[in-house]
Amino acid sequence: MSRAPNGPIELIGAFESTYLPRHDRDIVESTAHDVNWKQDLALLADCGVKRLRYPVRWHRVEAEEGVLNWADTDKVLHYLRDHGFRPIVDLVHHTSYPRWLEDGFADPRFRDAYLRYTEEFAKRYPWVQEYTLFNEPFSTLFLSGHEAIWPPYQNGLGNFVGQILNVLPAVAEASRAYAELLPGAKHVWVDTCEHHTGSGAGGTAYAAMANERRFLVLDSFLGRGYDLHGPLAEELRDVGGEALLDLEPGRIDVLGLDYYAHCQWHFADNGGHTHTPDPLPLADQIHLYWQRYRLPCMLTETNIRGHTSDRATWFKYVLEQCERARERGVPLEGLCWFPFIDSTDWNSLLFHNEGHIDPVGVYWLDKELDRRPSVMSETYARAAAGTPAVELPAYTLAEPVATWLRGYQPQMSHWTWTPAPGMDQGHSLPNTQTRMELRIVNAE
Repeated sequence: MSRAPNGPIELIGAFESTYLPRHDRDIVESTAHDVNWKQDLALLADCGVKRLRYPVRWHRVEAEEGVLNWADTDKVLHYLRDHGFRPIVDLVHHTSYPRWLEDGFADPRFRDAYLRYTEEFAKRYPWVQEYTLFNEPFSTLFLSGHEAIWPPYQNGLGNFVGQILNVLPAVAEASRAYAELLPGAKHVWVDTCEHHTGSGAGGTAYAAMANERRFLVLDSFLGRGYDLHGPLAEELRDVGGEALLDLEPGRIDVLGLDYYAHCQWHFADNGGHTHTPDPLPLADQIHLYWQRYRLPCMLTETNIRGHTSDRATWFKYVLEQCERARERGVPLEGLCWFPFIDSTDWNSLLFHNEGHIDPVGVYWLDKELDRRPSVMSETYARAAAGTPAVELPAYTLAEPVATWLRGYQPQMSHWTWTPAPGMDQGHSLPNTQTRMELRIVNAE
């Protein structure tokens, strides 16, 4: 049952699953969700949340080319259906493609393999009501095709465009096919919600280009093309980007926006860095995307890497901003903290497979991967029960989050702050030197 437009914002759960092709391991396995999934779902239900983003692991379903094994997927998805959960099924999460696609999203076999997989999924699970066909296509293809951070480790605008042209037509074709295969089900498009600032002539120009580039994949998917006179136009022409103007449009029912503090970069003449000193309020960003696309919206991802009290405080900020966006007329369908339990190995942007716990979950993982409650899980459960942001606690921020969020302080100045508790802080916490950057960390 959906919430009334003026009622509490519905919370959505989520579990991380990204596959690391070079290590043949995924985060479902490194967090032990593959063996603890019933326990994890019970914890989510105990918080009062039954709607969730949930992965289908194509890399395990089709470990051998052309042979699809749905046994594990059957087990979990049937359990979700039979126990009243409402999954938004996530069919490809970042680099979660079969390992035999050796060139990843640049592999010429991608289209046929992807369409075979998505068709078989829809036929097998006709009861699914919400799905994401390809998680974060802009950021995923940017990291794999432009920044050489994820396989196949390509760089530059030409390779980025090449991967878009290899992937997007297949996703668009699947979205059109799903209108018949899953009639009535909603396609939830999920991608980053960005906004960038600049200083100096060079930094201002680069920020303007980045603010244009953030819409490139979504506009291409919807058949809107790109601004032929914009800051990217000439560069796109030079690398064959005009082909993006001729793509057959795909279908989107809900626009999912993923937002993190590092989605706002600041560029100067000597380079760029995350955590702009003057961040645009999240409510303004949501409204900007709503005005551009006029699609029902959902905040499909957020978290922050820090103490559990820092997470609870960031959650308060995000919920408050979502409430404000909806007050301004945005049809906002829900808010998803991603993921529900801590993730792993994002400290190296998934280059290493070390099981390094990433302190971002509603429940935190200890060294034995036991699930631990905290002030974050308490805040999350209260919000799920309908508590508005104004009634949730704001805990004094610890480092490095206090530094990361310094630019947000004016947006939080009306809060009453509470000292952070000295317990339940979480495991594997970042230190003051930790930064999220678009580079491979310690990759040598």
